[in-house]
Amino acid sequence: MDKKTNLKTLYFISFLLAVSTAFPAYIRSSFIEEFVGLQWLGIFFIAAMLVSLIAILFFSGLIKKLTNYYLSIIVLIVNLISIIFLVLTSSPYLLFLSFILFTVTTVLIWINMDVFIESCSLDRTTGKTRGVYFTVLNFGWVISPLLAGYLIGNNNYRLTFIVAGLLLIPVVFTLLIKKKQLKDNCEYEHHNILYVFKKFLKNKNLKGIFFIAFLLQLFFAVMTIYVPIYLNQYLGFSWSTIGIMFTFMLLPYIFLELPAGIVADKHFREKEILIVGFLILIASCALFFFTKSTSAIVWALILFLSRCGAALIEIMRETYFFKVVDVQHIDFINFLRTSGPLSFISTMILFTLLLNFFAIQYLFIFVAIILLSGIYFAWGLKDTKQLG
Repeated sequence: MDKKTNLKTLYFISFLLAVSTAFPAYIRSSFIEEFVGLQWLGIFFIAAMLVSLIAILFFSGLIKKLTNYYLSIIVLIVNLISIIFLVLTSSPYLLFLSFILFTVTTVLIWINMDVFIESCSLDRTTGKTRGVYFTVLNFGWVISPLLAGYLIGNNNYRLTFIVAGLLLIPVVFTLLIKKKQLKDNCEYEHHNILYVFKKFLKNKNLKGIFFIAFLLQLFFAVMTIYVPIYLNQYLGFSWSTIGIMFTFMLLPYIFLELPAGIVADKHFREKEILIVGFLILIASCALFFFTKSTSAIVWALILFLSRCGAALIEIMRETYFFKVVDVQHIDFINFLRTSGPLSFISTMILFTLLLNFFAIQYLFIFVAIILLSGIYFAWGLKDTKQLG
């Protein structure tokens, strides 16, 4: 079976995983807040991301030992078990442990998907392949907030997690059925973390794309943890309204990423598109702070604008990185993905402290200021055409 057919299977799996991931993504903080106060929210996310960071650092060794195929099935099953405990528990302590397990396995399964997709990709069409992948993936994210908004109803957060768990079952069955096509067919390279860290530090392009990934994940952390609380508790929007707003907000991922990936393949303009993306993202974060309106339409438009910038950065991050790195370099792929946990940990520590001195809306202007550094890192990248 050729790579194109395998990609179609992976696109189907990624869609189901995206919906499963997206369903609880925007209500995690509100769900936890039912058990503990807002001031303790950061502890949950910091702990979960610290464990995720450690898990990622050891994950490439596990992939080499167990293969990406078998490890992905194990991760999915553990993720499902963690969801069951989240749904059934009434103890804050068990919730804490289950949330950590859920977060870690959610992070790791997307590394498995990175390896699957890269094994079926060609460098000359990386932008298109990643564009289609993220378009399918983001379509799952687009429909999820709308459906989740209605499922939550009167704060019925557990039902959202139940649906997320049920969606994992067909993913596991698809992987089992497609074992012959998706099993690993390459010899992975594996190096210690110090070697990989030095490689990123010495290579200006790898270092730049890592910090770009870090900044984008920092933006996502603030958007998924604090924005739902701000819209619901401070501006008074209902969850069903927020669901509609978030669905509209996510549309740029569907319409922008594939065309941007194709442009990057044909014209090698990744760094220019990255700079445009950061300028849009910075402007939208500033609007989050300065906008005093309580109109759902106004806020939906601001959210939409922010995701135009984020979509351009996301697809260029993926396109640039996977043109430089091949599937055998799983240590490099894993190291890039540490940007997610690192950004969440940094975000929670920094903004938990800031909340002691500033109102929640001030977080957005701090994000805008931090994102300015993204222009510097994007400007310093070499075009992939020059990299050969």
